[in-house]
Amino acid sequence: MQTKAALELNDVNAILDAAQTEAEAQGWAVTIAVADDGGHLLGLRRMDGAAPFSAGVATEKARNAAIGRKETQVFEEMINNGRTAFVTAPMTALLSGGVPVIHDGHVIGSVGVSGVKPDQDLQVAKAGVKAIG
Repeated sequence: MQTKAALELNDVNAILDAAQTEAEAQGWAVTIAVADDGGHLLGLRRMDGAAPFSAGVATEKARNAAIGRKETQVFEEMINNGRTAFVTAPMTALLSGGVPVIHDGHVIGSVGVSGVKPDQDLQVAKAGVKAIG
């Protein structure tokens, strides 16, 4: 039987704190979601001024990065590059801003960010992941 690494509460808080610090440093109001390896929400932080809908979008970005085992930007690029049938996949928020958390080559969770431009969401998500690097 295999054993696997998993995000703990301290990890979730470190990710949320680092991502929030990055967003605040840039003056961005975002929502940050952290999910486990199955895409189930472990933590959510909606910053002051972040649009209410960003909570759902960030959560779905985190879910998709976890279950898709890759950055959600890959899905967005697939669609934008002509693979439009992918929009019928049973996933929502196939947008940049979701990043898997990888440990020893395995996805153990993910971060999703919503509230600003796609590259900015991605910047904040990656700052969160780097916190437990």
